[in-house]
Amino acid sequence: MKKQKGLLIVGTVLLSMLLTACGTQEKKEASSNDKIQVMTTFYPMYEFTKQVVGNKGHVDLLIPAGTEPHDFEPSAKDLAKISDSDVFVYNSPELETWTDNLTDTIDTKKTEIIQASKNIPLMEGAEHTHEEAHDHDGEEHEEHGHDHELDPHVWLDPVLAIKEVETIRDQLSKKYPEDKATFEKNAESYIDELKAVDQEYQTAFKDAKEKTFVTQHAAFGYLAKQYGLTQEAIAGISPDQEPSPSRLSELKHYVEDHQVKVIYFEENASSKVAETLSKETGVKLDVLNPLESLTDKQIKNGENYLSVMRENLTALKESIH
Repeated sequence: MKKQKGLLIVGTVLLSMLLTACGTQEKKEASSNDKIQVMTTFYPMYEFTKQVVGNKGHVDLLIPAGTEPHDFEPSAKDLAKISDSDVFVYNSPELETWTDNLTDTIDTKKTEIIQASKNIPLMEGAEHTHEEAHDHDGEEHEEHGHDHELDPHVWLDPVLAIKEVETIRDQLSKKYPEDKATFEKNAESYIDELKAVDQEYQTAFKDAKEKTFVTQHAAFGYLAKQYGLTQEAIAGISPDQEPSPSRLSELKHYVEDHQVKVIYFEENASSKVAETLSKETGVKLDVLNPLESLTDKQIKNGENYLSVMRENLTALKESIH
């Protein structure tokens, strides 16, 4: 009888331990599930959203590092990732052109869709965006990638980046009012850092005499407008657009006439046209990063939107003086 009573006590203790363990696991899972699951399209949207969300959610990146966001088309698996998220953040239909039909496949009652550039009037694309492209034989052919009538690169202007952060903050606060105070505090802290970058750009260029720079593709129009600069782009809004021979000839004369010191290219896109122009004019090359993606290595090295914008500023100072 004592033996049976002892076994009963041991069994009760084991059952109690098992139930406690299960309860702890359930609490962990519940805690994990309580976090807001956010899917973002490309790097700036990821960075801005992550800064606002903080520890209230888990933010993911849909378009992997090294992938050109202008050309990205989501797979069925990608669409499923968006559907499974609580929130989806993108820049604009001018860049992520595939988002036009997103509401046909995504349950907007479950997944909040945030367009970060919603409150920003977009400029028309650069003058040469729609130029006909030519192959090496001079034959006309269709351009690859998407054709942009409006310029989507608002994130490269720190002042407009602030507007995107504010839109993300406000939309998240509307969906999760209980976390509004956290979102506002996080956003305020990050906006202060963006304002500091803006001030650095203002100081660098306010007394500049030469304000023209030549870049690989027309990504810096908003930045140029904000600080009174002039962007001369080799290609159009998409980096894979190739200029016609007449455009290249025009640029060669432009570089020579304006005594341009630097031609800027991008590490994540083909730089062959910029290299050709550099060789023909004897002008050196440097990097100007459109921040459409950061490599895993860059992120691991601690690089982010703020540090790259400062690197861009240092590079631009070689042309703007």
